[in-house]
Amino acid sequence: MLGLAARFFERPPLLLLNLATRITSAHPPPPPPLLFAQSRFRFLSATNTNNNNNIMADSEKKPEIEDLEKKKKKEEKAREKELKKQKALEKAAKLQAQQASNTQKKSEKKTVKRGGEEENPEEFIDPQTPSGEKKRMSSQMAKQYSPAAVEKSWYEWWEKSGFFVADAKSSKPSFVIVLPPPNVTGALHIGHALTAAVEDTIIRWRRMSGYNTLWVPGMDHAGIATQVVVEKKIMRERKLTRHDIGRERFVSEVWDWKNRHGGTILQQLRRLGASLDWSRECFTMDEQRSRAVTEAFVRLYKEGLIYRDLRLVNWDCVLRTAISDIEVDHIEIKGKTPLKVPGYEKPVEFGVLTSFAYPLEGDLGEIVVATTRVETMLGDTAIAIHPDDPRYKHLHGKFATHPFNGRMLPIVCDAILVDPKFGTGAVKITPAHDPNDFEVGKRHNLEFINIFTDDGKINTDGGPEFAGMPRFNAREAVTEALQKKGLYRGAKDNEMRLGICSRTNDVVEPLIKPQWYVNCSSMARQGLDAVMDEENKKIEIIPKQYSADWKRWLENIRDWCVSRQLWWGHRVPAWYVTLEDDELKALGAYSDHWVVARNEDEAQVEASQIYNGKKFHLSQDPDVLDTWFSSGLFPLTVLGWPDDTEDLKAFYPTSVLETGHDILFFWVARMVMLGMKLGGDVPFRKVYLHPMIRDAHGRKMSKSLGNVIDPLEVINGISLEGLQKRLEEGNLDPKELTVAKEGQVKDFPNGISECGADALRFALISYTAQSDKINLDILRVVGYRQWCNKLWNAVRFAMSRLGDDYVPPTNVNPDDLPFSCQWILSVLNKAISKTITALESYEFSDAASTVYSWWQYQLCDVFIEAIKPFFSGSDPKFESERSFAQYTLWLCLDNGLRLLHPFMPYVTEELWQRLPSSKDRTTIESIMICKYPSIVEGWTNETVEYEMDLVDSAVKSLRSLANERRERRPAFVLCRNEAFAEIIDSHQREIITLANLSTLTVIGENDATPVGCAVSVVNENLSVYLELRGTLSPEAELEKIRKKVDEIQKQHDKLSKVTSATGYKEKVPEHIQQENVAKLASLMQEILSLEEARQHIEAQANNNHD
Repeated sequence: MLGLAARFFERPPLLLLNLATRITSAHPPPPPPLLFAQSRFRFLSATNTNNNNNIMADSEKKPEIEDLEKKKKKEEKAREKELKKQKALEKAAKLQAQQASNTQKKSEKKTVKRGGEEENPEEFIDPQTPSGEKKRMSSQMAKQYSPAAVEKSWYEWWEKSGFFVADAKSSKPSFVIVLPPPNVTGALHIGHALTAAVEDTIIRWRRMSGYNTLWVPGMDHAGIATQVVVEKKIMRERKLTRHDIGRERFVSEVWDWKNRHGGTILQQLRRLGASLDWSRECFTMDEQRSRAVTEAFVRLYKEGLIYRDLRLVNWDCVLRTAISDIEVDHIEIKGKTPLKVPGYEKPVEFGVLTSFAYPLEGDLGEIVVATTRVETMLGDTAIAIHPDDPRYKHLHGKFATHPFNGRMLPIVCDAILVDPKFGTGAVKITPAHDPNDFEVGKRHNLEFINIFTDDGKINTDGGPEFAGMPRFNAREAVTEALQKKGLYRGAKDNEMRLGICSRTNDVVEPLIKPQWYVNCSSMARQGLDAVMDEENKKIEIIPKQYSADWKRWLENIRDWCVSRQLWWGHRVPAWYVTLEDDELKALGAYSDHWVVARNEDEAQVEASQIYNGKKFHLSQDPDVLDTWFSSGLFPLTVLGWPDDTEDLKAFYPTSVLETGHDILFFWVARMVMLGMKLGGDVPFRKVYLHPMIRDAHGRKMSKSLGNVIDPLEVINGISLEGLQKRLEEGNLDPKELTVAKEGQVKDFPNGISECGADALRFALISYTAQSDKINLDILRVVGYRQWCNKLWNAVRFAMSRLGDDYVPPTNVNPDDLPFSCQWILSVLNKAISKTITALESYEFSDAASTVYSWWQYQLCDVFIEAIKPFFSGSDPKFESERSFAQYTLWLCLDNGLRLLHPFMPYVTEELWQRLPSSKDRTTIESIMICKYPSIVEGWTNETVEYEMDLVDSAVKSLRSLANERRERRPAFVLCRNEAFAEIIDSHQREIITLANLSTLTVIGENDATPVGCAVSVVNENLSVYLELRGTLSPEAELEKIRKKVDEIQKQHDKLSKVTSATGYKEKVPEHIQQENVAKLASLMQEILSLEEARQHIEAQANNNHD
């Protein structure tokens, strides 16, 4: 079919509602178009111009209802047919070359279509377009929408034409977004796709709205992630570690890898249609950004906000570095649980609480303590008790003896840490390996003894008996040694929370290490006020509920550890000064021997001033900075900071930051703190936090579950075999692979259909209303791909009615237009208004729903169907209406495509390029640089909308009565007042067309009731009758009426209860009371009307029986 579906909802409304409001104000995202497969509207051919002129006699048949599988098969057959046609064309071309008879051969290869006209398949295929040139489209629109064909070539042309590039000297207001920089190692995942869809929607809308838009792309060097990737590569290919090849060569290898493989994701973002300003693309470790990072560190250090200290950190023994909290995953362990740990052949047991005794000095006996990490007792330096615990009053000030090294452990009283009711009431204290013990150590001035090497082995401070043992082997050895000494007191299951590194799966070890820290206190207060100070609010967080998280985090902020023991990253710009006469020569032996500078020459000058006349040697700190430090500077550095660039002056602060709520603290808060401190203002005015994406069942996406969705596989389509092959190429163990494959078979039994970027983008945007999580169902994306086909057919219909040479008039008075034309422009005005309001409020789902609803339910389902009689033949009486309908149709498509463009850039560009151009549009090359639609004052017509609401209600009720019956039938409309009768009578043509009737008669209350008809009460003033001779079931009709009466009676009773409540008249505003009185009266009238309908059906049944 070449036409477009035009269907209405089956259930007639019980009350007269405003149609435009009703169908565009639904808060949930629009349902997938695939659900409309069961809709009962007919498709009319876009090319059929031989319809009978009499609209009452149109007998065109409706198509059979098709479910999704049938549609899919139909599309596959159509694709096969197109492929055969292409092959036929190739064969024809060869014959033409051989026989040198082009004209004759072309004629021979043409096929014959309906109506006897000849059709050349080649006219429906896009010619090849050289890269970067404007797309060359087929002379005829393809009969079906193909994402691959439509989305080809446009992006390269957009980019080459400079449509994405911002001008720092422009007089337009600026609107700026910085793309959250994806990791250089990354490939496009569904979270990136959501970010790109939301941000590109914003940018395209603002660009079309007259802003100087800048969307800056960049990549993050991703210190740990990139280092891990390259380390694994070297080990896999050469069986070497980074330590084997040395730092300089390893860093060189990382740069080689980055240059060859990094940045793949930025190319993939192009496939999504992301209109980023690629001329400003940057990398967090390029020369400009590296210089900025050094400058920021130096400035903060000079102001006393960066310092070096010995503190406890999360340590990864595989990577041999401190890691941030966001890189630590926590697993809950209920009891004894064996887990696989990198570097250990056998699983390691966790969730076990081991008790042992420490001998006390003199003849005081022993004191029993318990721990889940018994190996850490080698670093114990005290035992803590509660000062008020009567069991241990006699031990205040006493000592215990360490069984393996003889160290005397003081018994300290600490009411903060110790709960006397838990366990034995005595707690072993290991200040260098436990966060709580670290604080106890500081409070009581205890010794801090580190017993682990950087790779997780016991060092010499752990004792000669255990030195060199991996920490979890030492766990077993210490337990055995305690048993031999008679100090072991048993073990039991214990619930615990275990920290695991998300990069390596290593168990995180708390270690005390000297690190560089940022003092966040003052900056956090500024950041807190920027969001929470209502009188001087500088940043708005959307959704609002995340402001509470912001407040909680920044009020309880700790200083930020910014150093990492990696080789890939920004080297800490600090040099250690080793003096010739220093007793200790190790790097960092003296905490006050550090100088911070922009380069080694500057460090040399500063050290010479501090140590005047002394001989010294400089060594740069081998550590690198936390990746979040450079990321935190990104809004500044992408615009050229610390230089006073044109970009910085024009585009800072940026307009909005869009990202996931999971990094509100780790990234967003740090950008705010550093931006305010170093840039003099907040880095952005708004923060929009999108939901996290899960699978259709609400589960977190995981490779082991087989539910990870690759956006490119949704765009291009993939078979089940292809999905499973991807799993097999991963690193899942056999059990996980089996589970993952079973999950894929269940969720994607037929693979994933080709959906295209537009459908994926629109689905993701539509999902954003779902709070903090999105349960992504791929069938929904498939539905939007089907909807693109509806758009395609709408334009095909329009093109067949407009003609190739159509030129829209420059000005038409809306009051001169036919009723349906006035109505569609009025509701278009409302759709434009609501879409813009929703976009301005960052309610993207509402915006998408509004645009969708106008296209689907108003333009396609109503307007296009309503105007078809004007194009049925060449009846001169419709000449004026036909001209006005053409103009209105062109206006709707031009405005509708521009309204939709930010959400679906590819299909809207293709369709817009096919529309005839108005005189003022001829110089505009692309839809993306067109003006976004705005309200046209003369279009709004509340009277017309009210009348169409009434028409629509009658049509829906009549279609419900028809109940899939296809033949045209006579109908009657009973109007209980004159005003309604006039409206219905004046719009008979629209009702007959839309309800597929043969005739329509308007009757009054005094007229005879139609015989042999089913009846439906539209509202208190309107009932409709549809002739159903021989097919009417009185019992079924009476049951319908009974259910409706029950439903309305419940509404009436509920409202009556509200109006009868105590204090109602005093508390409820007068106008609401009046509305409720009118509503009660309306409901009672509907009940009476339904009772009248019941009596009518019963009378007919009795007559038939007689």
